[in-house]
Amino acid sequence: MSKDMSIIVSTVIATVMALGVIVVRLKAAKKPTNLRKIILPPFFMSTGALMYIVPEFRLNGSEILEAVCIGMFFSLFLIKTSKFEIVENEIYLKRSKSFVFILLGLLIVRIIMKLYLSSSIDVGQLSGMFFLLAFSMIVPWRLAMYKSYTKMRRQLPSNTIIT
Repeated sequence: MSKDMSIIVSTVIATVMALGVIVVRLKAAKKPTNLRKIILPPFFMSTGALMYIVPEFRLNGSEILEAVCIGMFFSLFLIKTSKFEIVENEIYLKRSKSFVFILLGLLIVRIIMKLYLSSSIDVGQLSGMFFLLAFSMIVPWRLAMYKSYTKMRRQLPSNTIIT
């Protein structure tokens, strides 16, 4: 597969995945949440780090630093739009109209970055960078959600048990 075709295919896949995240997030807001739903996604995503076994995906120090810093910066937008509320003694993730727009905005920024950087960085390394960027975005976001959820859980009556 040519370099241009790899970039197009990976961009389409990323777009489909981002749209899937939006759909899942909107559905999740209709059901109460729990600690497992908050903590498990980063663990499941971490298996993707196995890509670094393949030499084409490995990153140098500056690429790692760039990806982690940008991912942590992007996580701030997700943290700001993820709030919880108590409804009938259960904790729900509050719907945020801006969340969908932020996810779409992050997707557009990611696509633009990918198209720009693909001319100077190998496609494999670029894939490794974007995985690390996404992971560095999700971990702080989920940690903030964990903190907010546990704070909210303390407000529930003591006879309500939520895992």
